[in-house]
Formats: sequence, structure tokens, C-alpha cells
Amino acid sequence: MAFTFPIRVYWEDTDAGGIVFYANYLKFFERARTEWLRNLGVEQQKLRDEAGGMFVVTQAELNYLRPARLDDLLEVTAVLQSAGRASITIAQQAFLQPVSSDGTPQLLCEGSIRIGWVDSASMRPARIPNSIVEKLS
Repeated sequence: MAFTFPIRVYWEDTDAGGIVFYANYLKFFERARTEWLRNLGVEQQKLRDEAGGMFVVTQAELNYLRPARLDDLLEVTAVLQSAGRASITIAQQAFLQPVSSDGTPQLLCEGSIRIGWVDSASMRPARIPNSIVEKLS
């Protein structure tokens, strides 16, 4: 089951033509991932302070299918795609809301984001703590 997070498109998200600037989908996906983790009880600031580590993006692959525009309401999803000992991959999508008149969701952008766990002091890759892995499963 995918986690969903609503995002409204503001002026700051668009280019001169009123279309969402392509790199801003990465920001939208980041917000949804952060809220997904928070919803699972994994708060990133707490991780750094208490577990001595943090997640960092190590790979991003996006496909842009349709443009979003100023004032559009988007629904951005996050779902665990795979998990390893030191990284996880999250599948994400951005849909236009409301859905089309025939009830079909309008997919705007989709991607796969890999985040790795690093020691916050050394910034070296490390094993994801079991307490976090259990929450993600």
C-alpha cells in the first residue's frame, strides 16, 4: 500500500511558462518520502541524534510523462520497492488531482529513489539499524 502526500504547485515551483520545473519533482518526492518515514515512526532528525546515522540519496531515476502547472494539486506517493542492508529503494509517483473525468489517475512523473544509510560523523556507508528495518517491513 502506497503512502500518499498532497502537494500544491506554487509560483516558486514553476518556470516562466507556469510549468513545474523538472527538478522540483525531486523536491516533491523528498517531501513525500520524509512524511512516509515520519508516518512509520522514523524521524530523520531523531535518527541522526539517536542512531548516529542518516539516509542520503544515492541514486534517482525519473520519468516525466505530463506537465503539472501552477495551482495544480498533486498526490505524491511513496512505497518501499526493495531493502538491503545499507540502502532502500522507494518507488514514487506524482498524480494530478482530481483524477480525470473517467476516473483514471493522471500520472505526471514516476521515479525510483535509492537512499543509503551513512554514519553521520564520517558520512561513510553503514548498515541500517534493525529497529528501522523492522519499521519499513
